[in-house]
Amino acid sequence: MNKKIKLLTVIGARPQIIKAAGLSRAIQNEYARQIQEVILHTGQHYDANMSAVFFEELGIPSPDINLNVGSYSHGKQTALMIEGIEKVLLETTFDGVVLYGDTNSTLAGAIAASKIGVPVFHIEAGLRSFNKTMPEEINRIHTDHVSTLLFCPTEQAIKNLVHEGFKLNNAPPYHINNPKVIHSGDIMFDNTLYFGEIAEKKYDTIADLPVKNMEFVLCTVHRNQNTDNIDKLTNILKALLAIAEDIPVVFPVHPRTAKKIEELLSNEWKLKLKQTHLHLIPPVSFLEMSLLEKYCQLVITDSGGVQKESYFWKKSCIILRPETEWVELVENGYAHIADTNTEKIISLYQTLKKNTQKEYKPLYGDGNAGAFMLSNIVALY
Repeated sequence: MNKKIKLLTVIGARPQIIKAAGLSRAIQNEYARQIQEVILHTGQHYDANMSAVFFEELGIPSPDINLNVGSYSHGKQTALMIEGIEKVLLETTFDGVVLYGDTNSTLAGAIAASKIGVPVFHIEAGLRSFNKTMPEEINRIHTDHVSTLLFCPTEQAIKNLVHEGFKLNNAPPYHINNPKVIHSGDIMFDNTLYFGEIAEKKYDTIADLPVKNMEFVLCTVHRNQNTDNIDKLTNILKALLAIAEDIPVVFPVHPRTAKKIEELLSNEWKLKLKQTHLHLIPPVSFLEMSLLEKYCQLVITDSGGVQKESYFWKKSCIILRPETEWVELVENGYAHIADTNTEKIISLYQTLKKNTQKEYKPLYGDGNAGAFMLSNIVALY
């Protein structure tokens, strides 16, 4: 390889910013002479607590390009992103586009790049919930099927792709019609190992709570299927209130969730939430979240990322959805699906708080996924 590879990394939502930290760190530490990374932020998440603070805290280079798209309907938001990303790709020559996960930013990057012949490298390929009513499922399926390199975090992700017709023994050269499926491990495991130590040194308290010296349950809720449905939202809150009678519950509230609590719940409900050991706190940074996950007793969440991070910290997890992409967590007894059934959430809490000893398997690699992914990208050129 004689030339320096130029990659466009597309990010737009909080989880992608965090994942990008792992790859950017690996470029800086091991591939600075071979790879130039240009970071494009679509602006999908523009709240400072949910986006900008992560660049500062995680040491990611500031975005070279910001589309400032903001929040619109799925169609308008994705269309604006496609237009902006395509413009960048047409104005400057890139050797590949790096995409993370399953957001509208991911889909927009996949469409823009693939239609003008720029290779797509998809990190977190192969994940499936098998629920196409989820926008994320549509995004991840489309992205996988136009990718040149598919970086799968788990064996299950590879099985999902094989089921859809992908082959594991394709010979080079690799391209959109001859993609390479790779078992890479999970870049978020890289980040957990790296940032966990930093968080331990940086924070003694979070939102004035002495998390290192208290027993508590951690909860997050952000999916619109839960936040925008008053019945589901109140079912979750009823369960949390019941659990909070037994143990404090720390609940960093996503902006969408906070807005819906204000819009949908009665004053009586809002008063209940203030008079218990249910601690509704502002959104936290990734380092703070790492610390909360490390010291909590167990996790209750509708976030796919938090499900996985709870496993990194060897914590049980109650899933507030009817399914999960991380099926291996359920199969290994660390995660349990409750959806928004109040009684089931409470029952699972009562069971899991008594049973904390489970076999831990290295499901997500060895903590060096970022460097391994980059070695596969470099090998293309």
